[in-house]
Amino acid sequence: MNNTELEQIIGYKFINQEYLDRALTHSSYNREKNTKHMDNERLEFIGDGFLDAIVGFELFNRMKGVTEGRLTKTRALIVCEKALADVARTIGLGKYMNMGHGEDAGGGRRKDSILADCMEAVIGAIFLDGGFDAATKFVVHFFRETIDKAIEGKIFLDYKSEVQEVLQSRGKPVNIVYVTDREEGPAHDKTFFVHMECDGKVYGSGSGKSKKEAEQNAAKETSATLRRGDKK
Repeated sequence: MNNTELEQIIGYKFINQEYLDRALTHSSYNREKNTKHMDNERLEFIGDGFLDAIVGFELFNRMKGVTEGRLTKTRALIVCEKALADVARTIGLGKYMNMGHGEDAGGGRRKDSILADCMEAVIGAIFLDGGFDAATKFVVHFFRETIDKAIEGKIFLDYKSEVQEVLQSRGKPVNIVYVTDREEGPAHDKTFFVHMECDGKVYGSGSGKSKKEAEQNAAKETSATLRRGDKK
């Protein structure tokens, strides 16, 4: 793939191209080529941390006088899988990824989970190559619309946080776990089935193309159940 073209889109020229190559390399490609530690998972880890910090600082400066809880909830709307994947799509990130043939054939370049992870890896790569200021400039520019919508309350809910808050407000001991019931489909196109439990009680269930998506859908169903007053 043409890294120069992607650099033009994101407005950042890498000094060390290895960082960008690794950020764009999915583990499926790594497995097919039989290499070790050359995928984007470690960069994803560091990108996740700096994305949290950058978005948190932006919200701290823009949302004057709001509580820590409100800041935390708003940040969760911005750094979640779907929001990351949406930003990745605006860049066309999937087009530039190094991906195994099986994952590619299964629509991997369009999956929220893969796009979100790659987006975090790119942020990590920019930080390592150009420092905190370069990473901040990138995040603030490409997440601007998402940040604005979250602040204005125009973005989807984080159902997992919502369920936790509802249960806490009812004075219940909150020990929430998400249990994977089963996985269906080939390795490159799995569907996960999950249910939510709290202190041994089973609440909602959900499915999705990633565990994160399935957990959100289980929490969404739980939220609807709690609103109906059906406490199971």
